[in-house]
Formats: sequence, structure tokens, C-alpha cells
Amino acid sequence: MQIILIPTDFSDNALHAIHHALKLFKLERANFYFLHAYADEVYELSKSGTRDSLKQRRKEVRKKTDTSLDQLLSELEEEFPNPKHSYQVVSAFESLVDAVNDFVDQVDIDLIVMGTKGVTSDKRTILGSHTVQVLKYVKCPVLAIPEEYAYQPPKKILFPTDYMLPFKRRELKLLNELAGSFKSEIHCLYISALKKLSFRQEDNKLFLQNTLSSAFLFFKQCEGEDRVQIILEHIAKDHIDMLVMVNSRHSLLENMLYRSTVDQIGLTVSVPFLVMQNLPR
Repeated sequence: MQIILIPTDFSDNALHAIHHALKLFKLERANFYFLHAYADEVYELSKSGTRDSLKQRRKEVRKKTDTSLDQLLSELEEEFPNPKHSYQVVSAFESLVDAVNDFVDQVDIDLIVMGTKGVTSDKRTILGSHTVQVLKYVKCPVLAIPEEYAYQPPKKILFPTDYMLPFKRRELKLLNELAGSFKSEIHCLYISALKKLSFRQEDNKLFLQNTLSSAFLFFKQCEGEDRVQIILEHIAKDHIDMLVMVNSRHSLLENMLYRSTVDQIGLTVSVPFLVMQNLPR
């Protein structure tokens, strides 16, 4: 069974991500948690008030949150009845990252699903600030769903990797099961001018092959300075349905996420983006 956490701010984008996740795992046994973190909303609207007004505001926002979560649950149970799925709602008086981090540890979440933008969506940004914060700081796989992406099965998955770091078996198992469900192709892309792999790279590549046994694996190598542009070109050229990358210290993805603004990342991903973690859990 997959245990999946979907943070929501009740925006259309968040609902789009929820619908995508329910369709993606419709044939799998899964327990879905829908979480709303409301601390920022309370503090933002209580800046000039007293401590008593803050407490009152917290009660009001909590009541509004619980009502919205119950309504969401009713709508999903009516629109997506599935005997293989169970739905639960969670409200938390915390920041989004803290709430997600705590819940991931508490329930041992397998996957977080998020929309790439939310209620305060800024058209100048790419992933949205909340999504980037979760990608950077939460030690759990995250599937980011673009707001304009219409659901389709992930038949072709692009997996850029340099084979330098050992992969986490649990996270590759998630990818393997997903690929197996849809009989997906996984295109492993190695961007380097060096033709020969080191012994470490060969061992990690072999581990990848053995662990992703349910997928149709393809291995490709190309060279170029702008790795982000190369990835985007492959997405377009090969009609890729999902991008997978590993977030680890000093990785390409970490370097992109830690730039000063999301605009500078240049990673305008138009397909679902699965970020696996290579950090201690």
C-alpha cells in the first residue's frame, strides 16, 4: 500500500494535483492524507492585533479549515469512489514545511504530491515557493504537478543521472512500482563528455537496473554544458510524460533549487516532476 500526502491550500491548482494523484494510483491500494497548514494565514492576518485577537483568529481559521477539509473529503468520495483508496484529512497550526515534515515522520509517508503553484500563484515563478520549499527541506519523494498539465499515464519517464551516488532502494521501489503499473519506459540520461564510467558509477548503474526490474530501461549518454537545456530538449523531443531527478547534496537539482529566485532556475517543466531524495530519512 502506498501512503500519500497531498498538501492543499484549497486552490484550483491544489485540487488539480489531487485529481492527478487519484487517477495515477487508481489501480493501487493507497491511503491518501489531505493536509492544510494554516499558521501563516493566522499570523499574516493578526499582525496588528493583540494576543487575545490572535487566539480568536486561530480558532476562526481552524474552524474554516476543518469545514473546507470536510467539504473536500465529501467531494472526493463522491467523484472518485475507489474501494482501494482511503481518504483522511489533517489540519495543522504550523508552517507548510514544518507540518509536512512532521507528518512525513509521524506516518512514514511514501510520497508527497503537490501542485506547482497555489493560491498566491505568481506567474513569474515556475514551481511556486511552497513547492520549492518542500523539495528543498522535506526528506521524502515529491511529485510536482504542473497546473496546466492534463493527466495521462506516464508511459515515458526521463531520469537524468550521473550514477555517482548510491540510490535509495525505497525510493527506486516507488518508481519501479509506478513504472510497472503502466508498463513504462524509463530513459536514463547521463550527461557527460566522459565515455567510460568509473567502478562506482558502474555499480550504481547495475543497482539501478536490478531495482527497476518492472520498467523498460533505456540508457543514453550525451554531452553539453547546459544540462538543464538538454533535459528540456529531451522532454520535448522524446514526448516524455514524467521527469524524475534525485535531490542530493551538491547535485544538479540542489544547485538549481538553491539559486536566489525560482526564475533563475530555468527549469520550466511542463510534465509531472518526481523528485526523489538521497538524504537520510
